[in-house]
Amino acid sequence: MPIRHSIIHKIDKKPDGSPAVLHVSGTELAESQVTENLLHDLNEAYNAKTGKGWGLFHAESGAYPFSGWLRAYVDGGDFIEFSRVAVEHLTKLMEESNLSVGGHVLFAHYQQGMTDYLVIALLQHSEGITVGADLSDTPSKHLDFGNINLAARINISEWRSNPKSRQYVSYLKGSKGRKATDYFRDFIGCQEGVDGPGETRTLLKAFSDFVTAEDLHEDSAREKTQALVSYSMAQAKIGEPITLDELSELIDEDQPKMFADFIRGKDYGLSATIPADKKTLNKFRRFTGRIDGLSISFEQHLLGSKIEFDEAGGTLTLRSLPTQLTDQLKRAVACVIDDRIEAHNS
Repeated sequence: MPIRHSIIHKIDKKPDGSPAVLHVSGTELAESQVTENLLHDLNEAYNAKTGKGWGLFHAESGAYPFSGWLRAYVDGGDFIEFSRVAVEHLTKLMEESNLSVGGHVLFAHYQQGMTDYLVIALLQHSEGITVGADLSDTPSKHLDFGNINLAARINISEWRSNPKSRQYVSYLKGSKGRKATDYFRDFIGCQEGVDGPGETRTLLKAFSDFVTAEDLHEDSAREKTQALVSYSMAQAKIGEPITLDELSELIDEDQPKMFADFIRGKDYGLSATIPADKKTLNKFRRFTGRIDGLSISFEQHLLGSKIEFDEAGGTLTLRSLPTQLTDQLKRAVACVIDDRIEAHNS
């Protein structure tokens, strides 16, 4: 993961209402294993966070100047100057929001594969204990990557090469409340472009429809479900979106375009790349079974809502049946009644 530039500034903001004090660094972080470990740990913590937002920049304006500063830097500007102007703007917004959350602000421009990224994160310290060479214990502070609530990652390559993209910025929605998230999102100048959980749910719905349409055997359905979940979770782990064509190839190596063509042939409204929402994926699992002409297949999240399982009686109770199935059952029951009436009259 080559790091092109990285720097840390500090914002002192106390809960007593006193003005924030900005400490600007004039030196980039040195190229070292420590810096690489810092960025690696940050990315792992960021990728592990659930509840991310995905979007794009607002049009550059006085209210949203960040994209203009970033463009000037990417076009050959000075990284330290870019980070200084940006962190001053962040401090101003922090003051206006009357929040008491300060910390160290990391700016890092790095390359992963062929893609350039910029990550910005507000990092907090946590207290710890270290043992010295003389075996004495000493208080110490370290960056708390498990407590990141304000951070964003910009896919610079996609932003510059694909103007129509609506998901080149990801950001944490955080647990500090909507006000904190909003001021940080305003700092980035980002608007929500894609509903990650909604897109993931739609993808899973499309997959369920695909399994039903193809009338897959339960073993095949289970295998394809595992392929979908494993790939999607792996993408979420590295902070990359689900690519529909890649997923389609994994689901069926013999017919690699089959699932992708199924989705494109229906009105699901999914794009070629889909943000992977881990929380939604964690809830997805299919239960399948087949015996004596009876085939049952449903998703885990339906258990307890539309489907009730009576373990003692060995029965399933289904609610909200599909209209098509209900119509078929009505016709079948009507035929049975007619046959009984005819048999009785004869």
